[in-house]
Amino acid sequence: MEKEKLKDFAAIVMEAQRGELVFPTSVNGALSLQLCLADPACHDEDVIRKLLAEPVLAARAVALANSAVFRSNGAALATSVRVAVMRLGYRNLYSLASAMVVRQFGARIADPALRAKAEQLWRYTAHVAALAYVIAQRITKIDADTALFAGIMHEVAGFYLLGRADTIPGLLDDPDEWMGAAQEIIAREIMKKLQVPEPVAIAIVALRGGAIGIPPQGLRDTLLLARQLSPVPSPLPYTEDLALTRTPALTLYLNEPAVAALLNEAADQAKSMSAALLV
Repeated sequence: MEKEKLKDFAAIVMEAQRGELVFPTSVNGALSLQLCLADPACHDEDVIRKLLAEPVLAARAVALANSAVFRSNGAALATSVRVAVMRLGYRNLYSLASAMVVRQFGARIADPALRAKAEQLWRYTAHVAALAYVIAQRITKIDADTALFAGIMHEVAGFYLLGRADTIPGLLDDPDEWMGAAQEIIAREIMKKLQVPEPVAIAIVALRGGAIGIPPQGLRDTLLLARQLSPVPSPLPYTEDLALTRTPALTLYLNEPAVAALLNEAADQAKSMSAALLV
């Protein structure tokens, strides 16, 4: 039985290396929207039409447009997809479509335990993505749209493997079998298929075992800090690493009055934003 499980996992890794990843058919609408958004000839009317064809995605776009981060300075409540498109912009809509793709990997899991893990992983991912966005704005001063996208994508391999484990019982029972190089291969190949830009993919792959710089800088540190501050823990075992160890230096930095004030504001904004992603 153990040999069969290892054989199954090796087959999944080989599929990934050959680019033969198994994507659920339910992501086709989101992938179509991504292609449209990436096309320089794409027009607002095309985007609106594709969003309206995907009711769940349309609802999330409107909800995100009404979150505290995007509804600032007394902006009116967004009540249509058209207003949401104007307010969010193409890059954030692309991230929203990516969120639907990632989420759908675990949407049809039948096993109750695996499904519960997938649901918790999505709650965790939504919080990390939202925190990454506001941390990028307030702390690390990097492009916030990129941070949001990276936060959504950073556990894509975990979602994929949970979905595959639903049809291969016991696949993920031993973390030592799928953590490390094998998980990295799968993550890289999924991100390649989803056309994740290389700088984002590199930052995501570098998360495992990484330590947050003091002060935090760049995309990797932004994601690491967002993971550290997420109110929802990841259900996957490989998050119990150096990245989530609150060192004395990090504790001292986080307790600095100016930093603590910024992070408190970030947490409030992220709460509203993550709720929109969880619609």
